[in-house]
Amino acid sequence: MRIIAGTSRGRKLFSPGRSSQVSLIRPTADRAREALFSVIGDQVLAARVLDLYAGTGALGLEALSRGADSALFVDCYQKALDLIGRNIAACGFSDCSVVIRRDLTKGHFFLKKFAGTKGFSLVFIDPPYGKKMALSALRALGAGNFISPGGLVIAEDIPREEFPEVVGGLRLQDIRRYGDTGFWIYRADTGNV
Repeated sequence: MRIIAGTSRGRKLFSPGRSSQVSLIRPTADRAREALFSVIGDQVLAARVLDLYAGTGALGLEALSRGADSALFVDCYQKALDLIGRNIAACGFSDCSVVIRRDLTKGHFFLKKFAGTKGFSLVFIDPPYGKKMALSALRALGAGNFISPGGLVIAEDIPREEFPEVVGGLRLQDIRRYGDTGFWIYRADTGNV
C-alpha cells in the first residue's frame, strides 16, 4: 500500500497486521484509490478533507499528497489510530492533520466543531463493508451542517450495495465499481454549512 501521486508519491504506508482488531481495518486497494482520484480530479486541490472510518488514513493522505489543505481522520479503533498517526508522520503531514477517536455509530454531531464555518469540501466514508454504516453516515452528513457548497461526499462499500439518489442536501452524481469496491459520489447541492 502506497501513496499514488502528489508530494508523497511512492511513499509506502504502514498497513494492518493480522490481529482481531486489525481484521476490521480494510484499506482501499491502490488501484481503486487511483481510479477514484482520477474521477475526483482537481476537486482535491485546497480541499478540507474528512476521512470517516479512516483505517490506515490512505484516502485522506492521498488527498493531502495531491494538494488538499487539511484532513480530519476519524476512527474508533486504537490500532487504526496508531496506523494513521504513523502514516501521517511518514508522509510529513502532521501540521495539516487531526486524528480523533470516535465511534460513528453513536452520532456525528461532534463534526460541527471541526467543520467550522466553511465545512468539509471532500468527505470519504469507508466503513466495514455490507453493514449499512456508510448509508447511516451519509444520512447524518446530508442532514447536518458539515459540507461546503458543491462539496463531494464519497461512500465506499460492496459494489452490489444500493444507495439513494438524494440524501438530505446530497445528490448522487456518479457510481464507480472496481472489483470488490464500489464508490457512490455525492455532491452537496447548496452546501449544508
